[in-house]
Amino acid sequence: MHILLPPSEKKATDGDGPPLDLGSLSFPGLNPARERVLKALTRASGRKNAAKVLALPPGQADEALARNLALREAPTLPAARLYAGVLYDHLNLADLDAEAAAEQIIVFSGLWGALRLTDRVPPYRLAMAVSLPPAGRLGTLWRPPMRKALQLDDDLIVDMRSGPYASVWKAPPGRAVAVRVFRERVVGGVPKRTVVSHMAKATRGQIAHDLLKAGAAPRTPEALLKAVADLGHTAELNGANLDIVLPD
Repeated sequence: MHILLPPSEKKATDGDGPPLDLGSLSFPGLNPARERVLKALTRASGRKNAAKVLALPPGQADEALARNLALREAPTLPAARLYAGVLYDHLNLADLDAEAAAEQIIVFSGLWGALRLTDRVPPYRLAMAVSLPPAGRLGTLWRPPMRKALQLDDDLIVDMRSGPYASVWKAPPGRAVAVRVFRERVVGGVPKRTVVSHMAKATRGQIAHDLLKAGAAPRTPEALLKAVADLGHTAELNGANLDIVLPD
């Protein structure tokens, strides 16, 4: 089983390891694109309108730009410790077998393309939805190298990525299940479902944690549905989607 995750906007602020070494990262076929994006991000972060180009909130721009400008020299840390926020709080990596998590989780990134949890990178700020001059839209830039570099085995792919990150790499048909999260309430005697956002992150993180903690190894979407239900979640399989239903 492979679990695909988005990065988080919230990240650790400091590393404690050696400077960035692109050659040490997983998926080495992505390194030419990584170098291209890294150069473009460094240039963009030094522009007068950098905060606007990178869509940075005013209160966070100065710190984020300073980090982006120091990416080559800054201390690194493993991706397992870099990403924080709601999804990663509920993923609770500290409670999981580190080796199993590193083998099964892939984190997608606007700067690095895709990472394993053991990959060491410095703190940064770059969302996949950004158009980064002169490279252009990151989603468009990453698609060709990702198609070539991410040749995963035949294990089931559990896709928990958000839209911009899901668009840069798609699994072969029949091998992936996208996890969606809904809240169900009864209105006038009729059950109605709505998409949730904040709780979707928490729920995806919890399901990833529960699957890894249990040592689940589903090979088919139907086996994934059974594993998730056995772990106490209300779920349905709808085509290529595993829909998690939260009570009102």
